Amino acid sequence: MRLVVAYIKPERLPAVKQSLFDAKVFKISIMSAMGCGEEPGYHEEYRGTGLEVDLLKRVRLEIAINEDYLQPTIDAITEGAKTGKVGDGKIFVYKLEECVRIRTGETGSNAIG
Repeated sequence: MRLVVAYIKPERLPAVKQSLFDAKVFKISIMSAMGCGEEPGYHEEYRGTGLEVDLLKRVRLEIAINEDYLQPTIDAITEGAKTGKVGDGKIFVYKLEECVRIRTGETGSNAIG
């Protein structure tokens, strides 16, 4: 079992979700995030005061999957998020020790679904 965590641009979320659905990956947790990296921030005026914004809005996806779905999940996220420009995002893959479905008590691969 694996946990895939991806950070993508918010405007790419619909394309990433569609790519994941096409790859038969349906169970996704989505959260708002902010971060910085190679992509430069921007300057903003607020009430006459200049502001340097260096933390940019991102979306964090968390997807718990069985091993068979690892590469299709990575490919789907890449396909949906890629623009070819700096700031497209990152994908991290972690080993998932255990998963428990609270409703039924199922554990392991069966709990992921």
